[in-house]
Amino acid sequence: MSSLDEFGLIRMLTEGKQPESLLRAGGVETGIGDDAAVAEATPGMRLVMTCDTMNEDIHFKRITMRDADIGFKAMASAVSDIAAMGGIPRYALISLSMPKGTEPERVRSIYDGLYESAARWNVMVVGGDTTSCTGGISLGVTVIGEVEPGRALLRSAARPGDAVFATGLLGRSSAGLDLLLNRAIPAGNWGSFDPQEEALVQAHCRPEPQVNAGRLLLESGMCRALNDISDGLASEAWEVAEASGVGIDLVEDRIPVADELYAYAARQGKDPMDYILYGGEDYQLVGTVPAGQALELQLRCKAAGVPLHIIGCVTGEAPGVRLVQSSGFLLNLGKRGYNHFAEEGG
Repeated sequence: MSSLDEFGLIRMLTEGKQPESLLRAGGVETGIGDDAAVAEATPGMRLVMTCDTMNEDIHFKRITMRDADIGFKAMASAVSDIAAMGGIPRYALISLSMPKGTEPERVRSIYDGLYESAARWNVMVVGGDTTSCTGGISLGVTVIGEVEPGRALLRSAARPGDAVFATGLLGRSSAGLDLLLNRAIPAGNWGSFDPQEEALVQAHCRPEPQVNAGRLLLESGMCRALNDISDGLASEAWEVAEASGVGIDLVEDRIPVADELYAYAARQGKDPMDYILYGGEDYQLVGTVPAGQALELQLRCKAAGVPLHIIGCVTGEAPGVRLVQSSGFLLNLGKRGYNHFAEEGG
């Protein structure tokens, strides 16, 4: 990378990725190349803003993610936060820090994945920053979206008597990570996977933020609380419970388990619920709906091609989360899930 100055690097990574005509159509007046970006705000809407960071050896390793996957997932992770508010992602700013001597092709591949993800969700990349660092690669993504005034879906809106729902299938990303860590093969040498393993790897490396589901839930007028599942179902349910001052009971038999997760967990001698409850990075949504409207919401989602599963209920007890096991036993779930600042072994 030493042969490129900062501006040459920016040109290499961004030129031609999003044509000027596309940026103009997306509301960008001044994009990459000036001190700051200028973009259109939709009249009558409110801004929704988030940022997410992925650090080498913390969020990804050479054995767990291809370079293009790093960029794709960094963008998807930030977009998922907008989806969890029922918002529409619009603009993104990228911050890249990398050690001197990083291979240009590696950085180019990261940006290819980043722009691929941005295109999937109609996000305009309008600026950012590049710096050198002494550690591994660090990629930060800020996404600015919009939502109707007073209608953003919050964690704090759950009420006793609500049904608890989740979109999609959970635990597959965590199982995919487990699979890749156990193989310990550099991403460039992965070769092929069997179809079930491929589904797990894809879930980990190329997650799909639930933007359409978030918009449908907001527009239905039936969704109360909403959260995205980045740190495992138990952790995200805890966030809703604490923010809303309620208890949440998750019913084990109602939580769907993908066939590929069952098969992988069996080979590892593990309970698939461990991946679902404590794994994370699924970027599906968990939320609540008044019990009397749960079926109507399910049917509306089904008609739109959005899987929505009723997996529990909200109680009036002190904030906390329990699992109603198949045996009927009530298991208190801790706040486990990935925590960057937890003590070792915590």
